[in-house]
Amino acid sequence: MTGNVSKIANSIPMWIAAGIAVALVIVQAILFAKKSYKIGKEIGLTESQMKSAMKSSCITAIGPSIVILTGLLSLLVTVGGPMAWMRLSFIGSVMFETMAAGFGTSAVGVTLGADPMTEVAFANAIWTMTLGSIGWIIFATLSADKMPKVTARFSKGNKGLMTIISTAAMLGSFGAILSNHILALNNNTLAALSGGAIMLILSPLADKKKIKWLKEWALAIALFGGMIIAGITPAFSLLSR
Repeated sequence: MTGNVSKIANSIPMWIAAGIAVALVIVQAILFAKKSYKIGKEIGLTESQMKSAMKSSCITAIGPSIVILTGLLSLLVTVGGPMAWMRLSFIGSVMFETMAAGFGTSAVGVTLGADPMTEVAFANAIWTMTLGSIGWIIFATLSADKMPKVTARFSKGNKGLMTIISTAAMLGSFGAILSNHILALNNNTLAALSGGAIMLILSPLADKKKIKWLKEWALAIALFGGMIIAGITPAFSLLSR
């Protein structure tokens, strides 16, 4: 990134624009939390149950947040601090953001991360990253309130079937994300399989022994365990040669 582009990318107006967008996300999260707390009281959840749920959610978010932080560091170099902060606060997928920025810069003959970033290439990257994510935001906005009706129609009022449909949808979405890593047959595959194996051990163990803290930390342990195993395995293979 050239000096002039760096000044634009990290300028005060960019920080203000990004800050407004991130503030909206924070307000949205606060509103959702307050609404969830209110509904929890109405359906009979106790104070301890809701505090336990909030604690578990915070712990579960640690692993993915660190992944996003590493993505933030890589985007800082290419599109500057404000844009990287704002984009990953919204989307959280460094893979999409890097790909979109690369498409934008390549349209004007600049290879992201290899060639010096020009003003036009930077503007192209920002527009591509922004417009590229608008589709699913619009779709979710227009369809979110209709999904309960769709689910109810599929399940025909059967609550058990609704649970199955919701679980299947969740498994399908995570499976689609995971499949590329499994089929890659590299360190990503090892990390995914190792994390899954750790979770298969910890989750039944926590249920059987009734270890409350392990239930809360199981996902974070599995995430970090998978990354550590994938990280140290190449080192062992080099030492064994």
